Amino acid sequence: MAVYTHVDDKTLAAFLAGYDLGHATSFKGIAEGVENSNYFLETEKARLVLTLYEKRANPDDLPFFLNLMEHLAQAGVPSPLPVRDRQGKALQKLSGKPACLISFLTGVSVEDPDNDHCAALGSMLADMHKATADFSAARRNDLSIAGWRALADKTLAGADKIQKGLAREISDEMEFLESNWPDNLPKGIIHADLFPDNVLFTDHTITGVIDFYFGCTDLLAYDLAVCINAWCFDQTQQFMPERAKRLTEMYDVGRNMTGGEVTALPILCRGAAMRFLLTRLFDWLNPVVGAVVRPKNPLDYLARLKFHQNVKDTAAYVV
Repeated sequence: MAVYTHVDDKTLAAFLAGYDLGHATSFKGIAEGVENSNYFLETEKARLVLTLYEKRANPDDLPFFLNLMEHLAQAGVPSPLPVRDRQGKALQKLSGKPACLISFLTGVSVEDPDNDHCAALGSMLADMHKATADFSAARRNDLSIAGWRALADKTLAGADKIQKGLAREISDEMEFLESNWPDNLPKGIIHADLFPDNVLFTDHTITGVIDFYFGCTDLLAYDLAVCINAWCFDQTQQFMPERAKRLTEMYDVGRNMTGGEVTALPILCRGAAMRFLLTRLFDWLNPVVGAVVRPKNPLDYLARLKFHQNVKDTAAYVV
């Protein structure tokens, strides 16, 4: 989450007039994240989050995201609910951007998760994948292999300004991934961006899963690989094997993985690391003027990629 588009009090009041929520009593921008503009909003009747969609968000995809959140919430996954106006409409327009109000979820995100946080995440991820088995809509993952190649082409010219030799490392890894990426594994709806700041906890109980705006149809085990990258390294980029063990074993308890998925985990982790290396590199080289949030360091994911490149087999993630 972040703030790129400013919403003043008069604009907000006019927007809220279409809802049965009363007047705003508190309104504050959220600085975390990198994709959309987000605000905490309290009215006389509700606590909400206001999201304005920008940057990579395709307006045509927004109904998919909102319907997915509704489906998950109805299935018992702690997903926020889009709020509909008096006409029954959830997707709106505000300050020239597509916008939506969603319900506020309690809990806090953790910056440095422990083993029990990772275990809870594994169980929740399995529940989420099972809950979407009967979700009829589909969406192509724009940030899978083809998307990585497009981002690599856009960033290679500037990569060595970040670190000498980075362009060659990206090119070599892209060749490997394009030649070895699996396509015969179970697919379904995935979150694809399940970082610690997108999961809310009360103690070690998950009370909220947010930010579904990269949700798509892709390999289920790739979602697990994204989580291994995001949750199982400490703040110095050192791999934490016990976190990975708890994450993967509790995921497997909830949704039994196939042998092919288990075998493919090392390359899926390499792909997930490449995906976030490239998007962070692109954002670092193309900062948004006036944005509250600072782009995240792409070299954090280069360190994680190098770890995965040296993994011999899946045992590194499960023992």
